[in-house]
Amino acid sequence: MGTTTLQIKQIRCEYRDNPIGVGSRKPRFSWQLASAEPGTMQTAYHIQAADSSEALLTGPYMWDTGKVASEQSVLIEYDGAELHAERRYFYRIRVWDNHGRDSGWSDARFWQMGLLAPEDWEAAWITPDPTALGSESEEAFLLRRAFTVGEEPKRATLYATSLGFYELELNGRRVGDWQYTPGWTSYRHRLQAQAYDVTDQLANGGPNVIGATLTNGWYSGDLGWGGAKKHYGATRALLFQLRIEYADGSVDTVVSDANWRASTGPVRMAEIYHGVTYDARLEQEGWSRPGFVDEGWSPVVAIDHAKDILVMQENEPSRVTERLKPLTLLTTPAGETVLDMGQNMVGRLYMCLNLPAGTELTLTHAEVLDREGNFYVANLRNAKQQVRYLCKGGEEEYESRFSFQGFRYVKIEGWPSDVPIDAERFAGHVVHTDMAPAGSFECSHPLLNKLQRNIVWGQRGNFLDVPTDCPQRDERLGWTGDAQVFVRTAAFNYGVAPFFAKWLRDLKADQRADGGVPFVVPHILDDKSFSSAAWGDAAVICPWTIYQCYGDKRVLEEQYESMRGWVDYIHAQGENEHLWNTGFHFGDWLGLDAKEGSYVGATPTDLIATSFYAYSTALFVQAAEVLGREEDVRTYGALHERILEAFLREFVTPSGRLAAHTQTGHVLPLMFGLVGGEARERLARTLASYVEEQKHHLTTGFVGTPYLCHVLTDNGYHDLAVKLVQQEAYPSWLYSVNQGATTIWEHWDGLKPDGTFWSEDMNSFNHYAYGAVGDWLYRAVAGLDMEESEPGYKRILFRPRPDSALEYAKAAYESAYGTIRSEWRLEPDGAVHYEFEIPANATAVALLRGAAAHSAEVNGSQLDENNAQLPGLVRATSENGDLRLELGSGQYRIRAASGSDAVSDVVRTS
Repeated sequence: MGTTTLQIKQIRCEYRDNPIGVGSRKPRFSWQLASAEPGTMQTAYHIQAADSSEALLTGPYMWDTGKVASEQSVLIEYDGAELHAERRYFYRIRVWDNHGRDSGWSDARFWQMGLLAPEDWEAAWITPDPTALGSESEEAFLLRRAFTVGEEPKRATLYATSLGFYELELNGRRVGDWQYTPGWTSYRHRLQAQAYDVTDQLANGGPNVIGATLTNGWYSGDLGWGGAKKHYGATRALLFQLRIEYADGSVDTVVSDANWRASTGPVRMAEIYHGVTYDARLEQEGWSRPGFVDEGWSPVVAIDHAKDILVMQENEPSRVTERLKPLTLLTTPAGETVLDMGQNMVGRLYMCLNLPAGTELTLTHAEVLDREGNFYVANLRNAKQQVRYLCKGGEEEYESRFSFQGFRYVKIEGWPSDVPIDAERFAGHVVHTDMAPAGSFECSHPLLNKLQRNIVWGQRGNFLDVPTDCPQRDERLGWTGDAQVFVRTAAFNYGVAPFFAKWLRDLKADQRADGGVPFVVPHILDDKSFSSAAWGDAAVICPWTIYQCYGDKRVLEEQYESMRGWVDYIHAQGENEHLWNTGFHFGDWLGLDAKEGSYVGATPTDLIATSFYAYSTALFVQAAEVLGREEDVRTYGALHERILEAFLREFVTPSGRLAAHTQTGHVLPLMFGLVGGEARERLARTLASYVEEQKHHLTTGFVGTPYLCHVLTDNGYHDLAVKLVQQEAYPSWLYSVNQGATTIWEHWDGLKPDGTFWSEDMNSFNHYAYGAVGDWLYRAVAGLDMEESEPGYKRILFRPRPDSALEYAKAAYESAYGTIRSEWRLEPDGAVHYEFEIPANATAVALLRGAAAHSAEVNGSQLDENNAQLPGLVRATSENGDLRLELGSGQYRIRAASGSDAVSDVVRTS
């Protein structure tokens, strides 16, 4: 019997704490264990669910699992009585462990179902009467309705969605803090609706008013670089439903219908790319509160729009997550007044003003200054990124809520010359999908720490409801290639399972019947913008990676036919079904070995395409194995073998030479396991020689860069990977850091040493793809990894590399089971000090390079043949000259003297 207590923590339903508006009819439940006892494993669980908090204590139960002998504590699927729309359910959990302890029942938790079917919506789609307010007007629409609430409402839940962006106000107060609702999905197939608990905002026993603001958003606004609008439709509309439950069991429902009124207000124009024009003099004070007279407002009309496309909110909402104060207020050589936020961020500028009525301010947002120090906007292309604000006079506050900008610098024009500007009255409001922070990386190299910070900021700026390529110019689209190369790094930095699950449903929705995958998701480009290798492979790589990182089998089940469709699409291309040598491909996009004037690197596109064909097929086979699809395992396993044979015949000579003399050409076959034996050794040697010939620089583009360091490390050339990542001269990751970058650049030389720019037409300074190297920092340098056979970090793999030319490195990650930590530092005597943390209900293997058992200490005790007395240590063995430790949960401090030259060649840095 253990002497410490066993507790349950971090109880979640569908990744969320007490969620409302759940759309799954079979929600899943997860929890973590808190235990100070080393080697703790869950042995059984018991879940009970009921339709009231009282019934949860006594029954009857909607679901009662009984005591289930299982280690599973992640994503256990509900399997009880039918769940009903809008109902709130309560649940509790109890677990037992291998030390004979019983946690007792957890506190009660709840989840609330959303609207699950079209018939659950009593509301009508409404828009202003077009005879009074033109449906294509640039102004934001204001919609309002008054209603009465009875005494003692028990619970009030508001459901809403829109065609365009919407924001709601109830009795003069904003409803929720979500931004850019209803988010961006493949609107022709799927449209999210949001649920809000507004019980505390109601005025009981009296009049209430609901108000809504509608702007174009992604639905009908300007999208893409061609200036096209109305990709999904021209008419903005609102769908609204409020359910008020009373203590006596009665229910009132307020819906969007003909009883609403419409007008316009201060928002004269709102576009994602171009910004907002706001005339504060046109504000209608009190318009969303009782007592406002709306006689001059126009009627609304109902429109016919689908409800069968509606789904409840799937990913986390976008929110303001941080507020930055300006670093400085500067005057450029050209005389421009510019705020420097000190960080390339995404969101909007908040300002607190006290200027004369009618003062017109123009705020223009940009990422960089030119080499003379003047404001630079050429790389924005057609995106204006401007906020025009007309003051009403006196104290006033404003931020442009219906647009977002990518910027570090803000040029202020129109400020009265006799009024000093106080930078303290401005702030940058950072907005992105509010994912939970998950990981951290730190080491002894300050520039690498800055690189990691830039990677995180790049993810924050580009994970705004969809994984965009850039957040500033006239693009901001969900490029599939960028998403798939970065997804593993993304999962280290933040919890991204719901984010990618939602986006992958849109990928599936926009996928063609023949399996072809759009370049961007949601798809808004032309009908030819489909199915490039490495881009379309997001259909397979992303769901597989999410399954690996979270143990989320449902994402594989949902995407399985999409994954198969993509592999079948490739299989059907060209005359040789086992090679992919037809069609358009982006190739090694922006590879530095490209011909003059070309964006496509020198690696043959058919080699890239066939490599990804093989890789996606192999991953699909693994997915089929996980889901028990035995026939697909046989069929596609055989297909994979034939692809490998065709690849070797086409691209590899009998002596093991590759028919492509590029870094990327060698990286892909090595990363995807397309070659073995002597051929693999030769390709790795050749790749290493290419890196050395470039004096430890890379020549790779979007396709090769994410895998380059992994391939070098995994094939015995870790020293070269270290030199590449710590290289400071162009081209390198640290070049941009030394140039003052605060995010990841699209081009290795977006800003040249002389201060000039790579180009105007395609030069984003916030473009996360090359930040995929963060995955290597976590997994290879700090050594925090997993055994793929037990996904979701159920079995952790620690493989730290003290031979990384650093004095220390450490990483932490908040997994589904709890905190995982891997740290190492070099001791003055040449020994290595390691620290590992393993959460309860998980195990780990630690591989310590060059360490010997006879010279290692674990938590202050010497290792020997009889190490069973060391708490949590299961086994210690030697493996290929390394020390292998099998560990249960707990915290471990290990000191290992080097048994070989594993760290003798380390270059120590301060």
